[in-house]
Amino acid sequence: MPTITTKMRAAADNLWNQSFNHPFIKHLADGTLPMDTFRYYLKQDNYYLNNFSILHQKIANHVNDPSTKQFLIAGAKGLNDGEAEIRDDFFSKLAITANEMQTTPIAPNAYSYVAHMYHELNEGTVASACTALLPCYWLYNEIGKQLIANGSPVELYQQFIETYDSPEFTDATNQMINIVDALGEQAEADERRQMITAFVRSSYYELNFWEMAYVHEEWNN
Repeated sequence: MPTITTKMRAAADNLWNQSFNHPFIKHLADGTLPMDTFRYYLKQDNYYLNNFSILHQKIANHVNDPSTKQFLIAGAKGLNDGEAEIRDDFFSKLAITANEMQTTPIAPNAYSYVAHMYHELNEGTVASACTALLPCYWLYNEIGKQLIANGSPVELYQQFIETYDSPEFTDATNQMINIVDALGEQAEADERRQMITAFVRSSYYELNFWEMAYVHEEWNN
């Protein structure tokens, strides 16, 4: 019988293919993505990742399995040290200051994505809350694997690609997949459907995160 994550991946296949082929990703790979677009992305992603970290801790507080709790607590401190370090390096090279981060409005899709994840935590179940986190791991890992062969001629973009193809990030992704599969095995039919819905919705917001950055989305556009 297929695992629940296999079913999730199939349900979101169209959204993932659109992410793989989104102009943001294509231009990042060939080096033609405008740096101000990448800069916009980083600022919105910082807001997202801060909440992503908080959600790991909040979900961990509701988890009984020791290994799952340990993984989520570690995730609360950052997916891995390499990702945090590379983000700091990006901010430094692009002169993104703390003051600029504090005064940058949260874009509509970033806000909605984070609200979706909190909804799954507060109104759903531990299983659906964990599932809502999964596409951020899995999709980025798949993108990293696809792009690493050719890389990018732009140093910052190459560093970005390498972050998500790294053994550490791949290991974290595989652990998160295993966690969701284990939760799916314990869930009843209704909760399994809720988990798949949460995965598809997160995949939708992932796709629209690229679009948000590509068009420099604002509340009044």
